[in-house]
Amino acid sequence: MTRRQSWWRRGLAVGAVFALAGCAAIEDATQPEPADGKPSASASASTGAGGGGGTAADDSALPGIPTAEQARKELAGLTVAKHGSMSGYSRAKFPHWASQGESCDTRETVLERDGTDVERDDQCRAVSGKWTSVYDDKAFTEARDLDIDHMVPLANAWRSGARTWTQEKRKEFANDLARPQLLAVSAATNRSKGDQGPDEWQPPSKAYWCTYSRAWVSVKASYELSVTEAEKETLTEMLDTCGS
Repeated sequence: MTRRQSWWRRGLAVGAVFALAGCAAIEDATQPEPADGKPSASASASTGAGGGGGTAADDSALPGIPTAEQARKELAGLTVAKHGSMSGYSRAKFPHWASQGESCDTRETVLERDGTDVERDDQCRAVSGKWTSVYDDKAFTEARDLDIDHMVPLANAWRSGARTWTQEKRKEFANDLARPQLLAVSAATNRSKGDQGPDEWQPPSKAYWCTYSRAWVSVKASYELSVTEAEKETLTEMLDTCGS
């Protein structure tokens, strides 16, 4: 068995653990900061349901992606509320990137999952590979040019319910490999997104809006996080790009 095959199977196992746990990104900082968690030296076979919009390529890197119809139902069930206070918020309250064993952490696991022909050094850092940032359709061959985006940013989660969670649950949220919460994208798009919701920021590539809205709704529903009225309205519009 090759190292890549071994790590792919490990990734599936990690996803299963998170799913059984039930739930227990740089994107949410007021001043953006590097997403690495450690310096980088320089896919996915997840079977997300794609029916109802988006292409197979759009969904290939995201586990647990719902159909547009499922996402619409989940969105209708979300609590609508104004953003809560940011008082007490700190990225340190969402520990990441967590160890995934054998010197690898969550960042390196996502880079492996989302890339092709990924080669790693003895510290599990991606030293070569190919990645396409679905947010802006740009191709990369250097892992250092990529950030791992939290689909629902940490600060957004804090304002919509995570402030009441235990630190362990926030850690699971920040390292969730079982749901469509983590994605390797260009550093430029991740940092322009910041901690903004869909009503404030959408991927430059409109072709990805269907997948993006489905993933966002899925994460919010899985963790019982609230949405604002503006957020819900924009997500509805983005889901409408999925077609029938």
